[in-house]
Amino acid sequence: MPLRLRLALWYGALTGLIVLTVTTVMYAAHTRGHYDDLDAALVPSTWHAIEEYDRGRGAPAGSLMVTGPAPVVRIHGPDDAIESESRDAAMAPVIAPGSISSRPAVPDPIAVYAPPFVEVDLRGGVLGVVETAERRWRAYVAPMANGRRLVALAPLDHLDASITEFRKLVVGLVAAATVVTLLAGWMLAQRALRPVAILTATARHIAVARGFDQRVPIGAENDELGRLAVTFNEMLASLEHAYRAEQRFVGDASHELRAPLTAIQANLELLERYPRMPANERADAIAEASREAQRLSRLVADLLALARADAGVTVRKVPVELERVAREAASDARHLARGHALAVGDTQAITVLGDSDRLKQLIVILLDNAFKYTPSDGRVALSVRREGGDATITVMDTGVGIAAADLPHVFDRFYRADPARGRDAGGTGLGLPIARWIAEQHDGTISLDSAPGRGTKATVRIPIQ
Repeated sequence: MPLRLRLALWYGALTGLIVLTVTTVMYAAHTRGHYDDLDAALVPSTWHAIEEYDRGRGAPAGSLMVTGPAPVVRIHGPDDAIESESRDAAMAPVIAPGSISSRPAVPDPIAVYAPPFVEVDLRGGVLGVVETAERRWRAYVAPMANGRRLVALAPLDHLDASITEFRKLVVGLVAAATVVTLLAGWMLAQRALRPVAILTATARHIAVARGFDQRVPIGAENDELGRLAVTFNEMLASLEHAYRAEQRFVGDASHELRAPLTAIQANLELLERYPRMPANERADAIAEASREAQRLSRLVADLLALARADAGVTVRKVPVELERVAREAASDARHLARGHALAVGDTQAITVLGDSDRLKQLIVILLDNAFKYTPSDGRVALSVRREGGDATITVMDTGVGIAAADLPHVFDRFYRADPARGRDAGGTGLGLPIARWIAEQHDGTISLDSAPGRGTKATVRIPIQ
């Protein structure tokens, strides 16, 4: 069932229930009030007739009269025989006073349970209802002297007809209000859900066309749907950024993979085409193919590491002696140096929770980058120390440095400051992105401070737990 229809039905049902409750209470109060008013007029007028009868010491038949709603009055003796009656008594049935038991005049059960609006003093008498084929009568039996009893009868047909019409009117109003509420709820739900429909259409179009540059129009209302549109646009911006980064990454990966593969293929074809080439040329071709194969292997390993990072794979965390890991990384990285001076100093015994292999990989990446961009007679320094609640790993070099415009992008995959995108010797362009992922996996941060001509300082901060 569509949400719009469900909202309209809920809105209509709730409003209809409220209208039904209000009109039911109104109907019960109105009906009970009319019948109570009749009783409040019938009882006093009947006792007035009794007082007139007593003062006149009896009245002949046909001369007994009562002012009020009761056109028929009869006086019954102790043996229930009629001693006197009003002039129009023939229009009402003859009722034995003893046969009238207390019974409310209200014909509707809902009105019966409504609280009375007029408290009537019955003065020892009994109110009841007499029903004939033609009409209903409200009967009041009042005690008199010497065992006599007076029976006053008031017709209820006009009042019953009025209440019946009022009941039909109430039912019609409830039905009309429910229908109008359903239609209004349908239109209001349609208008309220229009931004949701726009969101749905936009999302469907994006899913089909991959047009992440589209945005949902934001209305002037700062309500829940307006905030939903803002959030949806923010999500689209994030998806657009991720999608473009993925496209750029795929293109860069293809470019980086194609270069070593081309070199390997070219050297193999050369060896195959000229099996009798000189030994020195053959050795050069094999050496170049081997270097490119090693580069390809490192590139695939780095791509696998980043794929694991994108898949949300976490590192295992155990207590790690960071000083020991740093010295092992420096020892492994010395073979990457090309005449550089590597100094390991200012190290402190610090234990952190982490993965020793990944932390070692992070330090090796930073040292490798420092060696690549530092002249062979330059100097690279590694230190590990405590700063507040963090363990700080610092790698400093005296290399060429990084321009300020390139610093915000150095952690992007395959980013090169050189517009020609020339390949670094042995590099894959994925080292710093992997280093950042390792730092983030240890709840840490990594930053670079550099300027052209004054070297680069890489700082990694990892919380000590």
